[in-house]
Amino acid sequence: MRIHLPQSLLLVSALMALSHASMASADEVAEFQNAQTAAHAWLLDVDQGDYPKSWQEAAEPFKKAVTPAQWQSTLNEVRAPFGKVVSRQPVLAKYTRSLPDAMTGEYVVIQYQTRFANRTAVETVTPMREADGVWRVSGYFVQDQAHTNKPKP
Repeated sequence: MRIHLPQSLLLVSALMALSHASMASADEVAEFQNAQTAAHAWLLDVDQGDYPKSWQEAAEPFKKAVTPAQWQSTLNEVRAPFGKVVSRQPVLAKYTRSLPDAMTGEYVVIQYQTRFANRTAVETVTPMREADGVWRVSGYFVQDQAHTNKPKP
């Protein structure tokens, strides 16, 4: 299943995220789009159940934190019950140079509102720009919308 993100939405979110500067350069917008494209391609591997490929194409810190077997096991346990992706819409994309418990670098935190066959969730994908200049996913988190909306005791 292919899920295409509207290019206009990508450009608008790129410009919004870079609005902290007085004028975003064409290079900054291109890099922001490269990060989003990397996240999208990586998610397609996960969506198709190609967990080994998603691990292989992840950023080095990701691969150091989890083995391929652990990654496969985690996705089988956590993600598989959601079912196939029905739709995915980006709702947030933010550039940052620091994240909790992560080394300083260049990151784009992207959140998607995703409708799966069995439930709705918020997916957070964090590509980072590695030393070779390529954006690769360094983090992934999926949160069931039912748990997000439950009142706290």
